Amino acid sequence: MWCYRGGSISTEPRINDRIRVPEVRLVGPSGEQVGIVPLAKALELAQEYDLDLVEVAASARPPVCKLMDYGKFKYESAMKAREARKNQAHTVIKEMKLRPKIDPHDYDTKKGHVVRFLKQGDKVKITIMFRGREQSRPELGYRLLQRLASDVEDLGFIESNPKQDGRNMIMVLGPHKKKTEAMAEAREAQAARKAEAKANPGKSQNAAESDEVDEDMVDDVDIAEETAEAPAEASAEV
Repeated sequence: MWCYRGGSISTEPRINDRIRVPEVRLVGPSGEQVGIVPLAKALELAQEYDLDLVEVAASARPPVCKLMDYGKFKYESAMKAREARKNQAHTVIKEMKLRPKIDPHDYDTKKGHVVRFLKQGDKVKITIMFRGREQSRPELGYRLLQRLASDVEDLGFIESNPKQDGRNMIMVLGPHKKKTEAMAEAREAQAARKAEAKANPGKSQNAAESDEVDEDMVDDVDIAEETAEAPAEASAEV
């Protein structure tokens, strides 16, 4: 009686002594067609060139194998995959919470966060939280949301109009700039600052700290690209 015990199925190609066929269609190190040769001969050639014999088309008859440096091939493939992930863009929704009677200084601080998020190409969910008697004055929250949208209109637009949600009022701002564009500009700016710092070793400490903050921002973007498969929400309450 056949029984499947589970376990992972390897996606790695068979190499060298793991190849179990009498003969293979051999491809040389530069891509040249050697032809159908016995497996023993192919392994002998791999040892002669100090390379690996890698099965690249197992379903062919006979299987196609190539002479290559398998360790180098795996490294280059991993680098290409990482670069491809860096160029992907996944929508991230940040959240900023405000009160209807927010202090002017707090408003400026939180508006600064919204500006930063939009510059990074992220959407921003603005939540106005009503407490107590404030719930009877929804127009206060509506005016505050409209004011904020007007203050950042050069960076974003109202993607979802203000609407009441229980005790809260919610509005979503979308960035004018695409995520991929924001990522590219951030990397260019970072490279420019590094070049400037290298040319001017006497750079001030404050400027150096600013560079470190921007580098962290770029790293966060890369991490989000590698892990996010769908839009995610991140709270950014200060």
